[in-house]
Amino acid sequence: MLDPGHNGGNAAHPEIINQLVNVITERKPCDTTGTQTNAGYPEHAFTFDVATRLAGLLRKKGARVVLTRNSDTGVGPCITQRAAIGNRVHADVAISIHADGGPPGGYGFEVIEPGLVPGYTDKIIAPSRRLGLDIRNAYHAVAGEPYSTYIGTAGIDVRTDLGGLNLSRVPKVFIECANMRNTADAARLTSAAFRQRVAVALADGFSAFLHGS
Repeated sequence: MLDPGHNGGNAAHPEIINQLVNVITERKPCDTTGTQTNAGYPEHAFTFDVATRLAGLLRKKGARVVLTRNSDTGVGPCITQRAAIGNRVHADVAISIHADGGPPGGYGFEVIEPGLVPGYTDKIIAPSRRLGLDIRNAYHAVAGEPYSTYIGTAGIDVRTDLGGLNLSRVPKVFIECANMRNTADAARLTSAAFRQRVAVALADGFSAFLHGS
């Protein structure tokens, strides 16, 4: 299950995306508009492009792929619904694809794994940890992006405030592919060649996880 973060129509519908939903540890907006580069390239466009490329690569390998959204012009779905989609199809693996809006002087990527939320994430923490390491290693090697300099440790972070992780019943991680507010990272994110490398890296990470390497 591939979850390209945000959506192109979110900004026009604050009455929908600003509604609060229960993510177990707190209440958060249904969705957000995401960030963008200083030149205006939006996160939602980046995530959808990467997810589309990744879906194509995985399908060629024989995988059944489900996306949480099938266009970049809609609204949402809410973060709770995004988790529910992966649960409903009993996904073997799931990832939420993002790009960060961090400090301009910071650069690099991070993989976010679920922390312990008793009664919810207990069963997915261990496999998600392995998934996170497989994704991190493949992304670092293939995409060539360094570990984040401003968040996480060695490209890994653990959080309990993300509904997409707290509500997931299948192994799942988030990835912040780079910092859109950093000039060098932004140049890579806006490159179609780099986005293809991102997709290849994530496909390799999935393969490593599913084959138990």
